Amino acid sequence: MDKNLLVQALVKVIVGFVIMSLLLFVSAGTIGFWQGWLLLAILFIPMIAAGLIMYFNNPALLEKRLNAKEKEPAQKLVLVLSGIMFIVSFIVAGLNIRFEWAVFRDWVSYIAAAVFLFGYGMFAEVIRENEYLSRTIEIQKNQEVVETGLYSVVRHPMYLATLILFLAMPVVLGSFFSFLITLLYIPIICIRINNEEQVLTEGLKGYKEYKRRVRFRIIPFIW
Repeated sequence: MDKNLLVQALVKVIVGFVIMSLLLFVSAGTIGFWQGWLLLAILFIPMIAAGLIMYFNNPALLEKRLNAKEKEPAQKLVLVLSGIMFIVSFIVAGLNIRFEWAVFRDWVSYIAAAVFLFGYGMFAEVIRENEYLSRTIEIQKNQEVVETGLYSVVRHPMYLATLILFLAMPVVLGSFFSFLITLLYIPIICIRINNEEQVLTEGLKGYKEYKRRVRFRIIPFIW
């Protein structure tokens, strides 16, 4: 096993945890922001578990996801917009608690946490089904169209999972205003999907036929 790969993964997790904690608790003005701790727990504990599973069972996939760099200009824009959206959303969530603007009831946060974990489970299933899954838009060597499991229902189940995850986050944090901000992810993800479909249609053999067989992108019977 490549120990450097494990160290690289742990460093990224730690850095992500620290940055997210600072955004949430500094803006909230207290470490007693329990919804923030809840989100950190349901986000990072499964993330660490998934990372370890990939490290021992599919290190190539872990390395690919850690070192991915977007080449498509449209996807670079998506990453920038998503990053800004999340930073603002987390800061507003903390301020929402500090000034008690519009805080959801506790039970709403718990339900959202369950929805979030469901989305995480869906994301894990997508990773299991698709060995070509990458954080970047690209055609990989010997790549084939995956059309079993969730891919037989929608063409981009990973984005459906991320949509569930990202929209659940602000609700877990108890912030109505953060939820409104995170709704911006919908047009952002549409940009990414449209660009990805163009790349796959032009470069992946059999994808045109797959699009005819599976009509919906991320939401069955809707889009």
